[in-house]
Amino acid sequence: MSVQTLYTAATGMEALETKLDVIANNMANINTTGFKKDRANFEDLIYRINRLPGSTDTDGNLTSTGIEVGLGTRVSSTQTNHTQGAMQTTGNPLDFAVQGRGFFKVIDPSGDFLYTRAGNFGINANQQLVLGSANTGWIVDPPVSIPQEAVDIVVTSDGQVQFRTTDSPNLQTAGQLNLATFINPDGLLKMGDNLYKETDASGTATQGIPGDPGIGVIAQGSLESSNVEPVQELIDLITTQRAFELNSQVVQAGDQIMQIAANLRRG
Repeated sequence: MSVQTLYTAATGMEALETKLDVIANNMANINTTGFKKDRANFEDLIYRINRLPGSTDTDGNLTSTGIEVGLGTRVSSTQTNHTQGAMQTTGNPLDFAVQGRGFFKVIDPSGDFLYTRAGNFGINANQQLVLGSANTGWIVDPPVSIPQEAVDIVVTSDGQVQFRTTDSPNLQTAGQLNLATFINPDGLLKMGDNLYKETDASGTATQGIPGDPGIGVIAQGSLESSNVEPVQELIDLITTQRAFELNSQVVQAGDQIMQIAANLRRG
């Protein structure tokens, strides 16, 4: 029935709207430090089965196929692409980029632990190393304190935070940066502000020192750029727009068939 055509095409348009939202978010965050692009996945809906495969025909033989009419599509999930972004050299001693799978761990003001790939850090009024945000002072965990008299800060690839003072040119240790990994990073809850939260789907965070197998290392004076590929996103944008137009034409075709049927007159 053409009425079903309208509803089926509508599911396609609704799903494509969600995909368009995902693409728009990727494009909006093309310059967001440590951002990981998302992808919308689709799945077909239930089917109206007019005849089951393997039914018996009039001669008693089994049929090789059946009659099944699909009822549309929907978004099954959005998955995050956690591939490494390009390294951008900044020269800022408090900018850290992770080369590998690890996440920086910070403490929320409520005491919860959050995780981020954005390594733009700063020092607050209490001389604590914090995530560079004008909204909330997320403190690095484990905490790292850098004295006010420090004139040079050095962070090694294995996460040791060291400093020099005018009175002592030798490097002194201020603390240790750790990294966390997850068995399923797609299961992390996106909190905004470049932050993720652990969930049952992500699994418990495994913490380690940078340089440990499978965790990654830290590059001081650099930031990890967004891994959004503008050309690919533009291609996806065009194909999504065309697919939406095709579904709208199906709606028009179904409407025209219903109009023809409504205008039938008996001779």
